[in-house]
Amino acid sequence: MRILGAQAALPEHVHGQEEITEAFLDVIFTEEVNAPLVRRIHANAGVERRHLAMPLADYGTLRDFGDANDAFISVGTELGARAVSDALKQVGLTPQDVDVIIAATVTGLAVPTLEARVASLLGMRPDVRRVPLVGLGCVAGAAGVARLHDYLLGHPDHVGVLMSVELCSLTVQRDDATMPNIVAGGLFGDGAAAVVAVGRDRAVELSDGTSSSTPDVLDSVSHLYPDSERTMGWDVGASGLRIVLDQAVPALVESYLGDDVDGFLAAHGLVRSDIEWWVSHPGGPKVLEAVQAALGLDRSALAVTWDSLAAVGNLSSASVLHVLADTLRERPPRPGSYGLMLAMGPGFCSELVLLRAPESP
Repeated sequence: MRILGAQAALPEHVHGQEEITEAFLDVIFTEEVNAPLVRRIHANAGVERRHLAMPLADYGTLRDFGDANDAFISVGTELGARAVSDALKQVGLTPQDVDVIIAATVTGLAVPTLEARVASLLGMRPDVRRVPLVGLGCVAGAAGVARLHDYLLGHPDHVGVLMSVELCSLTVQRDDATMPNIVAGGLFGDGAAAVVAVGRDRAVELSDGTSSSTPDVLDSVSHLYPDSERTMGWDVGASGLRIVLDQAVPALVESYLGDDVDGFLAAHGLVRSDIEWWVSHPGGPKVLEAVQAALGLDRSALAVTWDSLAAVGNLSSASVLHVLADTLRERPPRPGSYGLMLAMGPGFCSELVLLRAPESP
Protein backbone atom coordinates (compact mmCIF):
# COMPACT_ATOMS: atom_id res chain seq x y z
CA MET A 1 0.00 0.00 0.00
CA ARG A 2 0.98 3.64 -0.34
CA ILE A 3 0.76 5.99 2.63
CA LEU A 4 -0.58 9.26 1.24
CA GLY A 5 -0.29 11.32 4.42
CA ALA A 6 -0.38 11.45 8.18
CA GLN A 7 -1.78 14.15 10.44
CA ALA A 8 -1.62 14.76 14.19
CA ALA A 9 -4.32 16.35 16.35
CA LEU A 10 -3.81 17.61 19.90
CA PRO A 11 -6.15 18.99 22.58
CA GLU A 12 -6.05 22.74 23.17
CA HIS A 13 -5.00 22.48 26.83
CA VAL A 14 -1.18 22.50 26.84
CA HIS A 15 1.09 22.91 29.85
CA GLY A 16 4.75 22.69 30.74
CA GLN A 17 5.95 19.58 32.54
CA GLU A 18 6.54 21.32 35.88
CA GLU A 19 3.03 22.78 35.91
CA ILE A 20 1.52 19.35 35.23
CA THR A 21 3.64 17.80 37.97
CA GLU A 22 2.40 20.29 40.55
CA ALA A 23 -1.20 19.70 39.48
CA PHE A 24 -0.56 15.96 39.70
CA LEU A 25 0.54 16.42 43.31
CA ASP A 26 -2.29 18.80 44.22
CA VAL A 27 -5.22 17.27 42.34
CA ILE A 28 -4.48 13.58 41.87
CA PHE A 29 -3.13 12.77 45.32
CA THR A 30 -5.16 13.35 48.45
CA GLU A 31 -2.96 11.01 50.47
CA GLU A 32 0.59 11.73 51.52
CA VAL A 33 3.12 11.16 48.75
CA ASN A 34 6.87 11.70 48.39
CA ALA A 35 6.66 14.97 46.44
CA PRO A 36 10.43 15.36 45.82
CA LEU A 37 10.50 11.84 44.36
CA VAL A 38 7.55 12.61 42.07
CA ARG A 39 9.18 15.84 40.87
CA ARG A 40 12.47 14.04 40.17
CA ILE A 41 10.81 11.22 38.21
CA HIS A 42 8.75 13.65 36.14
CA ALA A 43 11.77 15.87 35.46
CA ASN A 44 13.68 12.85 34.12
CA ALA A 45 10.89 11.69 31.79
CA GLY A 46 12.31 13.51 28.76
CA VAL A 47 9.07 15.50 28.46
CA GLU A 48 8.94 19.30 28.27
CA ARG A 49 5.20 19.84 27.75
CA ARG A 50 2.01 17.91 27.18
CA HIS A 51 -1.50 18.43 25.83
CA LEU A 52 -4.38 17.33 28.05
CA ALA A 53 -7.98 16.39 27.35
CA MET A 54 -9.35 18.79 29.98
CA PRO A 55 -8.25 21.90 31.88
CA LEU A 56 -5.95 20.93 34.74
CA ALA A 57 -8.40 22.07 37.42
CA ASP A 58 -11.16 19.84 36.02
CA TYR A 59 -9.34 16.59 36.79
CA GLY A 60 -10.24 17.02 40.42
CA THR A 61 -13.95 16.89 39.51
CA LEU A 62 -13.77 13.38 38.04
CA ARG A 63 -15.55 11.24 40.61
CA ASP A 64 -15.07 7.81 39.10
CA PHE A 65 -14.37 5.74 36.00
CA GLY A 66 -17.76 6.71 34.56
CA ASP A 67 -16.91 10.41 34.60
CA ALA A 68 -13.49 9.81 33.09
CA ASN A 69 -14.90 7.56 30.38
CA ASP A 70 -17.63 10.06 29.48
CA ALA A 71 -14.89 12.64 28.95
CA PHE A 72 -12.94 10.11 26.87
CA ILE A 73 -15.89 9.58 24.50
CA SER A 74 -16.69 13.28 24.16
CA VAL A 75 -13.15 14.59 23.68
CA GLY A 76 -11.96 11.50 21.82
CA THR A 77 -14.68 11.70 19.18
CA GLU A 78 -13.95 15.36 18.47
CA LEU A 79 -10.19 14.87 18.41
CA GLY A 80 -10.35 11.76 16.23
CA ALA A 81 -12.69 13.47 13.78
CA ARG A 82 -10.31 16.41 13.51
CA ALA A 83 -7.33 14.14 12.84
CA VAL A 84 -9.17 12.16 10.14
CA SER A 85 -10.66 15.25 8.49
CA ASP A 86 -7.29 17.03 8.38
CA ALA A 87 -5.53 13.93 7.03
CA LEU A 88 -8.06 13.51 4.21
CA LYS A 89 -7.92 17.21 3.30
CA GLN A 90 -4.12 17.01 3.23
CA VAL A 91 -4.23 14.46 0.40
CA GLY A 92 -7.25 15.84 -1.48
CA LEU A 93 -9.77 13.19 -0.44
CA THR A 94 -13.11 13.37 1.35
CA PRO A 95 -14.83 11.20 3.97
CA GLN A 96 -16.98 9.74 1.17
CA ASP A 97 -13.84 8.29 -0.42
CA VAL A 98 -13.02 6.12 2.61
CA ASP A 99 -13.67 2.39 2.20
CA VAL A 100 -12.29 1.22 5.56
CA ILE A 101 -11.46 2.92 8.85
CA ILE A 102 -9.34 1.22 11.51
CA ALA A 103 -9.39 2.78 14.98
CA ALA A 104 -6.82 2.21 17.71
CA THR A 105 -7.33 3.12 21.36
CA VAL A 106 -6.61 1.73 24.81
CA THR A 107 -7.46 4.62 27.17
CA GLY A 108 -11.24 4.35 27.25
CA LEU A 109 -14.26 2.24 26.34
CA ALA A 110 -16.93 3.19 23.83
CA VAL A 111 -19.77 1.20 22.31
CA PRO A 112 -20.49 2.22 19.56
CA THR A 113 -16.74 2.51 19.11
CA LEU A 114 -15.03 5.79 18.30
CA GLU A 115 -14.66 5.15 14.57
CA ALA A 116 -18.43 4.63 14.26
CA ARG A 117 -19.02 8.01 15.91
CA VAL A 118 -16.38 9.67 13.74
CA ALA A 119 -17.76 8.08 10.56
CA SER A 120 -21.19 9.47 11.36
CA LEU A 121 -19.84 12.88 12.35
CA LEU A 122 -17.80 13.28 9.15
CA GLY A 123 -20.41 11.81 6.82
CA MET A 124 -18.63 8.68 5.64
CA ARG A 125 -20.57 6.28 3.43
CA PRO A 126 -22.96 3.90 5.23
CA ASP A 127 -21.06 0.93 3.76
CA VAL A 128 -17.68 1.98 5.21
CA ARG A 129 -15.95 -0.97 6.84
CA ARG A 130 -14.99 -0.45 10.52
CA VAL A 131 -12.20 -2.25 12.37
CA PRO A 132 -11.71 -1.24 16.02
CA LEU A 133 -8.35 -2.20 17.57
CA VAL A 134 -8.83 -2.07 21.33
CA GLY A 135 -6.26 -3.13 23.91
CA LEU A 136 -3.05 -3.16 21.88
CA GLY A 137 -1.75 -0.08 23.69
CA CYS A 138 1.46 1.57 22.53
CA VAL A 139 2.06 -0.98 19.77
CA ALA A 140 -1.27 -0.24 18.06
CA GLY A 141 -0.01 2.63 15.91
CA ALA A 142 2.44 0.39 14.07
CA ALA A 143 0.08 -2.60 14.24
CA GLY A 144 -2.71 -0.46 12.79
CA VAL A 145 -0.53 0.47 9.81
CA ALA A 146 0.27 -3.22 9.36
CA ARG A 147 -3.37 -4.31 9.53
CA LEU A 148 -4.37 -1.56 7.09
CA HIS A 149 -1.71 -2.89 4.74
CA ASP A 150 -3.13 -6.41 5.11
CA TYR A 151 -6.58 -5.14 4.14
CA LEU A 152 -5.38 -3.09 1.16
CA LEU A 153 -3.42 -6.03 -0.24
CA GLY A 154 -6.79 -7.68 -0.80
CA HIS A 155 -8.55 -4.46 -1.88
CA PRO A 156 -5.96 -2.69 -4.08
CA ASP A 157 -8.41 -0.05 -5.34
CA HIS A 158 -9.61 1.04 -1.87
CA VAL A 159 -8.88 4.02 0.38
CA GLY A 160 -8.17 3.29 4.04
CA VAL A 161 -7.79 5.40 7.16
CA LEU A 162 -6.10 4.52 10.44
CA MET A 163 -7.26 6.65 13.37
CA SER A 164 -5.60 6.59 16.79
CA VAL A 165 -7.09 8.38 19.81
CA GLU A 166 -5.45 8.21 23.25
CA LEU A 167 -6.41 10.31 26.27
CA CYS A 168 -3.92 8.93 28.77
CA SER A 169 -4.46 11.66 31.37
CA LEU A 170 -7.96 10.35 32.03
CA THR A 171 -6.54 7.04 33.26
CA VAL A 172 -4.22 8.40 35.97
CA GLN A 173 -5.42 6.99 39.29
CA ARG A 174 -6.14 9.07 42.37
CA ASP A 175 -4.60 8.11 45.68
CA ASP A 176 -2.27 5.64 43.98
CA ALA A 177 1.30 6.34 45.05
CA THR A 178 2.74 3.27 43.32
CA MET A 179 5.66 3.77 40.98
CA PRO A 180 3.77 2.84 37.76
CA ASN A 181 1.12 5.50 38.43
CA ILE A 182 3.75 8.12 39.26
CA VAL A 183 5.72 7.32 36.11
CA ALA A 184 2.57 7.37 33.97
CA GLY A 185 1.59 10.73 35.44
CA GLY A 186 4.86 12.21 34.19
CA LEU A 187 5.24 10.46 30.85
CA PHE A 188 1.93 10.08 29.02
CA GLY A 189 0.03 12.81 27.18
CA ASP A 190 -3.15 13.10 25.16
CA GLY A 191 -3.51 13.21 21.39
CA ALA A 192 -4.78 11.67 18.19
CA ALA A 193 -3.44 10.94 14.73
CA ALA A 194 -4.68 9.67 11.39
CA VAL A 195 -2.99 8.01 8.42
CA VAL A 196 -4.54 7.86 4.95
CA ALA A 197 -3.42 5.05 2.65
CA VAL A 198 -4.44 3.45 -0.63
CA GLY A 199 -4.00 0.08 -2.27
CA ARG A 200 -1.65 -0.53 -5.18
CA ASP A 201 -4.15 0.16 -7.98
CA ARG A 202 -5.49 3.33 -6.37
CA ALA A 203 -1.94 4.56 -5.78
CA VAL A 204 -1.16 4.26 -9.50
CA GLU A 205 -4.38 6.09 -10.32
CA LEU A 206 -3.67 8.95 -7.90
CA SER A 207 0.03 9.32 -8.69
CA ASP A 208 -0.58 9.96 -12.39
CA GLY A 209 3.06 9.29 -13.13
CA THR A 210 4.45 11.66 -10.49
CA SER A 211 6.64 10.79 -7.51
CA SER A 212 6.04 11.47 -3.84
CA SER A 213 8.04 11.26 -0.64
CA THR A 214 5.16 9.43 1.03
CA PRO A 215 6.22 5.81 1.51
CA ASP A 216 4.99 2.43 0.45
CA VAL A 217 4.45 -0.27 3.05
CA LEU A 218 6.26 -3.40 1.90
CA ASP A 219 5.67 -5.84 4.75
CA SER A 220 5.16 -6.20 8.49
CA VAL A 221 5.85 -8.71 11.24
CA SER A 222 4.50 -9.23 14.76
CA HIS A 223 6.32 -10.70 17.74
CA LEU A 224 4.70 -11.87 20.98
CA TYR A 225 7.21 -12.57 23.75
CA PRO A 226 6.88 -15.44 26.24
CA ASP A 227 6.05 -15.03 29.94
CA SER A 228 5.65 -11.25 29.67
CA GLU A 229 1.93 -10.66 30.18
CA ARG A 230 2.43 -8.62 33.37
CA THR A 231 5.06 -6.37 31.82
CA MET A 232 2.61 -3.77 30.53
CA GLY A 233 -1.15 -3.27 30.42
CA TRP A 234 -4.14 -2.37 32.58
CA ASP A 235 -5.76 -3.79 35.67
CA VAL A 236 -9.44 -2.91 35.29
CA GLY A 237 -11.27 -2.13 38.51
CA ALA A 238 -13.95 0.05 40.05
CA SER A 239 -11.72 3.13 39.81
CA GLY A 240 -10.94 2.56 36.14
CA LEU A 241 -7.79 1.59 34.29
CA ARG A 242 -4.84 1.08 36.64
CA ILE A 243 -1.56 0.90 34.75
CA VAL A 244 0.70 -2.14 34.82
CA LEU A 245 4.23 -1.06 33.95
CA ASP A 246 7.18 -3.25 34.86
CA GLN A 247 10.73 -1.93 35.04
CA ALA A 248 11.80 -4.90 32.89
CA VAL A 249 10.56 -3.27 29.66
CA PRO A 250 13.96 -1.87 28.56
CA ALA A 251 15.62 -5.24 29.25
CA LEU A 252 13.04 -7.03 27.10
CA VAL A 253 13.66 -4.56 24.28
CA GLU A 254 17.41 -5.15 24.45
CA SER A 255 16.94 -8.92 24.60
CA TYR A 256 14.68 -9.34 21.58
CA LEU A 257 14.55 -6.32 19.28
CA GLY A 258 17.91 -6.68 17.55
CA ASP A 259 17.35 -10.27 16.44
CA ASP A 260 13.73 -9.50 15.48
CA VAL A 261 14.80 -6.62 13.23
CA ASP A 262 17.68 -8.56 11.69
CA GLY A 263 15.46 -11.55 10.88
CA PHE A 264 12.75 -9.36 9.38
CA LEU A 265 15.20 -7.42 7.21
CA ALA A 266 17.03 -10.57 6.10
CA ALA A 267 13.78 -11.95 4.70
CA HIS A 268 13.86 -8.97 2.31
CA GLY A 269 17.58 -9.19 1.53
CA LEU A 270 18.36 -6.21 3.77
CA VAL A 271 20.54 -5.42 6.78
CA ARG A 272 20.31 -2.65 9.37
CA SER A 273 22.63 -0.34 7.46
CA ASP A 274 20.12 -0.35 4.57
CA ILE A 275 17.59 1.47 6.79
CA GLU A 276 18.03 5.23 6.32
CA TRP A 277 15.16 6.45 8.51
CA TRP A 278 13.60 5.08 11.67
CA VAL A 279 10.03 5.71 12.86
CA SER A 280 10.06 4.57 16.47
CA HIS A 281 7.49 4.79 19.22
CA PRO A 282 8.82 7.01 22.07
CA GLY A 283 8.27 4.72 25.02
CA GLY A 284 10.36 6.87 27.36
CA PRO A 285 14.06 7.68 27.82
CA LYS A 286 15.09 4.24 29.10
CA VAL A 287 13.12 2.45 26.38
CA LEU A 288 14.58 4.66 23.64
CA GLU A 289 18.08 4.07 24.97
CA ALA A 290 17.35 0.33 24.92
CA VAL A 291 16.19 0.58 21.28
CA GLN A 292 19.40 2.40 20.37
CA ALA A 293 21.50 -0.20 22.17
CA ALA A 294 19.65 -3.15 20.63
CA LEU A 295 19.97 -1.78 17.09
CA GLY A 296 23.39 -0.14 17.38
CA LEU A 297 21.99 3.32 16.64
CA ASP A 298 23.13 6.67 17.91
CA ARG A 299 20.67 9.22 19.27
CA SER A 300 20.54 11.18 16.00
CA ALA A 301 18.92 8.19 14.23
CA LEU A 302 15.92 8.57 16.57
CA ALA A 303 16.05 12.38 16.76
CA VAL A 304 12.47 12.83 15.53
CA THR A 305 11.25 10.39 18.18
CA TRP A 306 13.19 12.11 20.99
CA ASP A 307 11.80 15.47 19.83
CA SER A 308 8.25 14.10 19.84
CA LEU A 309 8.66 12.77 23.38
CA ALA A 310 9.81 16.20 24.56
CA ALA A 311 7.07 18.09 22.71
CA VAL A 312 3.98 16.02 23.56
CA GLY A 313 5.00 13.09 25.77
CA ASN A 314 4.16 9.45 25.13
CA LEU A 315 0.75 9.30 23.41
CA SER A 316 0.46 5.51 23.48
CA SER A 317 -0.68 4.25 20.05
CA ALA A 318 -0.80 7.77 18.55
CA SER A 319 2.87 8.48 19.26
CA VAL A 320 4.47 6.51 16.44
CA LEU A 321 1.99 8.10 14.00
CA HIS A 322 3.03 11.55 15.25
CA VAL A 323 6.63 10.52 14.60
CA LEU A 324 5.64 9.37 11.11
CA ALA A 325 3.89 12.69 10.39
CA ASP A 326 6.88 14.65 11.71
CA THR A 327 9.30 12.56 9.64
CA LEU A 328 7.39 13.06 6.39
CA ARG A 329 7.08 16.79 7.06
CA GLU A 330 10.49 17.64 8.51
CA ARG A 331 12.79 14.99 7.02
CA PRO A 332 11.23 13.69 3.79
CA PRO A 333 12.85 10.36 2.94
CA ARG A 334 15.26 10.14 0.05
CA PRO A 335 13.59 8.58 -3.05
CA GLY A 336 14.12 4.82 -3.00
CA SER A 337 15.30 4.74 0.62
CA TYR A 338 14.12 2.20 3.19
CA GLY A 339 12.61 3.06 6.56
CA LEU A 340 11.47 0.96 9.50
CA MET A 341 8.53 1.69 11.79
CA LEU A 342 8.65 -0.04 15.17
CA ALA A 343 6.65 -0.08 18.38
CA MET A 344 6.24 -2.22 21.47
CA GLY A 345 3.26 -2.74 23.75
CA PRO A 346 1.20 -4.99 26.02
CA GLY A 347 1.62 -8.67 25.41
CA PHE A 348 4.58 -7.96 25.69
CA CYS A 349 5.00 -7.60 21.94
CA SER A 350 6.49 -5.66 19.07
CA GLU A 351 5.41 -4.71 15.56
CA LEU A 352 7.80 -3.93 12.71
CA VAL A 353 6.74 -2.31 9.44
CA LEU A 354 9.08 -2.04 6.45
CA LEU A 355 8.69 1.20 4.47
CA ARG A 356 10.18 2.51 1.26
CA ALA A 357 10.02 5.93 -0.36
CA PRO A 358 9.09 5.73 -4.06
CA GLU A 359 11.82 6.04 -6.63
CA SER A 360 12.16 9.31 -8.55
CA PRO A 361 10.43 9.20 -11.97
